[in-house]
Amino acid sequence: MFQIYSFLLTVGFLILSPMLLLRREKYAAGFWQRLGYLPEFEQDGRPVLWLHCVSVGETNAARPLVTALKKKFPAYRLVVSTTTKTGQELARELFKAEAEVVFYFPFDWRFSVLRALKTFKPNIVLLMETELWFNFIREAGKSGALVTIVNGRLSEKSFKRYSYIKNFMRRVLSRVELALMQEPDDAKRIIKLGMRTAKVKVTGNIKYDQKKALAESDLTEYLRRRFDVSKDAPLIICASTHAPEEKWILEAFKNVFKDSPEKLPRLLIAPRHPERFAEVAALIEQTGFEWTRRSNAESESDAQAEIILLDSIGELRAAYALAEIVFVGGSLIAHGGQSIVEPAAAGKPIVTGFYTMNFAAAVREFIEQNAIIQLPPTDENTIVGELSEVFTTLLRDARLRENLAVNALAAVKNNQGATGRTIENLQSLLQVHSAQ
Repeated sequence: MFQIYSFLLTVGFLILSPMLLLRREKYAAGFWQRLGYLPEFEQDGRPVLWLHCVSVGETNAARPLVTALKKKFPAYRLVVSTTTKTGQELARELFKAEAEVVFYFPFDWRFSVLRALKTFKPNIVLLMETELWFNFIREAGKSGALVTIVNGRLSEKSFKRYSYIKNFMRRVLSRVELALMQEPDDAKRIIKLGMRTAKVKVTGNIKYDQKKALAESDLTEYLRRRFDVSKDAPLIICASTHAPEEKWILEAFKNVFKDSPEKLPRLLIAPRHPERFAEVAALIEQTGFEWTRRSNAESESDAQAEIILLDSIGELRAAYALAEIVFVGGSLIAHGGQSIVEPAAAGKPIVTGFYTMNFAAAVREFIEQNAIIQLPPTDENTIVGELSEVFTTLLRDARLRENLAVNALAAVKNNQGATGRTIENLQSLLQVHSAQ
């Protein structure tokens, strides 16, 4: 089965290879590293911990875990991998003091995986949020590395997909030493796929433990000053948006702007994927509003911009502090939503669409605690009206905004502690090598 998987992986790579040329900046980044040609790493007898984050979300989530690991187990040499270019850039910035090497995760062929394992010889591998690369897990386990899933998440959609190859998944998961999952439902699903019950623990979501760094506070103040953000012109942040959400959001903003009797609102859009920045900029240009891009050189016109395009990486967390309302994207379409934890931790009233399957447990809890507004199922004929109405209602009702924000922050605090529980469960594995 592993041979079949590798063959299909190769076929898929060949079919998609034109994308390496057409969208070279995104897909060709780190190409040679992904083939296993990595920076030199001299072994010095100390144990090595390999932490894998996929993209920006997982990299951000890993912050409190990295801090705790370095404090509790300073003997370990930390190396960090990512899959995406944006994740790589953020990891290099966030972990420059803790990680000895930040690099691209290898393609999941046996030869590239073995090269990477030979370079770093990891004692422990931590995979953030259930990155199940079959050859990597198999070869890492065979090499003697203890492979562990941390902050694990397995959606119903992913579970159904993996269920078609359940016998194969059982073989893959037999190489996983421990699976520390976010929610009981995540734990149940990975057990159904073949993970031994004794090796599965529920530890919660590490994202709830994130604290704002000094650099982020400085960035918040820079953005506040540059764009002259104040309550006199309340800012609506639409975060991690996907196509065609920006089109609907811009139409809704026109309605809200037109119907605002006193304080005229402003809009900040942060698309989920950087390769769509230009596309979203073109949509904004067509609205007739005054607008600006974060990536532009600073100018006096920034303070008058009615729409701001946050075309940057890793700055959304800092921007949340400026918001009067936060809409979390990926939720007006069947994508399944993006995380609501960060705007909640910033103490902001949150709005999402109906499609939040990727974070079902968190959204369910927030709804029960009156800590979020979730729109009903909508279609293209009603979505603009629904968005316009909820934004207008929140802008006019300060008490409602305050209640949602207070409840959201309380929900975050109620769920903190996942980092400590993760370290506690990892302790027996990590102590084996740190004591040597």
